[in-house]
Amino acid sequence: MSVLTQNRRSVARGGRRRATSDEHSRNPFRVGLALVLALLFAFPIVWTTIGAFKPTSEANSSPPVWWPSHFSLDNFAKLDGSGSSLLGYVLNSTAVTLMTVVITTVAAVFAGYAFARFRFPGKKALFGVTVGMLLVPYPALLVSLFTVMTWLHLTNSLFGLALIYSTFQLPFAVYMMRNSFESVPEEIMEAAELDGCTKFTALPRVVLRLVAPGVVTIALFAFLAAWNEFLAALVLLNNNPSFTLPIALLNAQNGPLNTIDWGGLQAGITVTMLPCVVLFIILQRYYVSGLVAGTGK
Repeated sequence: MSVLTQNRRSVARGGRRRATSDEHSRNPFRVGLALVLALLFAFPIVWTTIGAFKPTSEANSSPPVWWPSHFSLDNFAKLDGSGSSLLGYVLNSTAVTLMTVVITTVAAVFAGYAFARFRFPGKKALFGVTVGMLLVPYPALLVSLFTVMTWLHLTNSLFGLALIYSTFQLPFAVYMMRNSFESVPEEIMEAAELDGCTKFTALPRVVLRLVAPGVVTIALFAFLAAWNEFLAALVLLNNNPSFTLPIALLNAQNGPLNTIDWGGLQAGITVTMLPCVVLFIILQRYYVSGLVAGTGK
């Protein structure tokens, strides 16, 4: 009878918790605050997207026109005609971003696994130096990096640009993956070893599936950083066919008499932010769980 009573009490407590959670989720104040915050975050995206389809005269008018008289693709055509083609800029950014994601993810997974599961001399010191690199602002190193890239003949090279992006993404990615691997229980590793796996073969067969949210998180961070980065591309690239989208935006914003062409700029921003928004919506579930798994054990 005591066990049955305890079970009934636990079920009742669970029901009360769910009811309390439902009450909090239906709280009008919370719902209203959430809607206000959602509108505040969505307004710049909606405004920029609408502005990209305004005619040139309305996009650059003062005071601004809130809604276009008709939708036009003139701003996108202007962006396509500024230097190289818009498709070329998109392909360049895509190539650099994909190389950055692959290099960062592969290197961070192996490094994080080594820091979490292996013992070797200087492990703590090396990890401290790796994390300490987060404190160094990369613009301070661009002159030295440009000298190294020149010596390696990697200027005006998308691969060289991807190497720079990966270098500055790796400290955070290694930190995240190390914590993700340490969150995997030791019992799972022992069970894998009993089944015949070594520490090396357990990584692709067992452990990598358990830390998939962490892998998605660092890949998403690397994608967003490489896709939107401007300064390193401006320093390293000086050939128009090699420009990425952020550099194209700099060219697209120049209007007559050194004015800002808001229509062309908003068209470029719309093209740039579209993949980021779509990718984040698709991977949001993995992104949130990866952050939780990577920051606590």
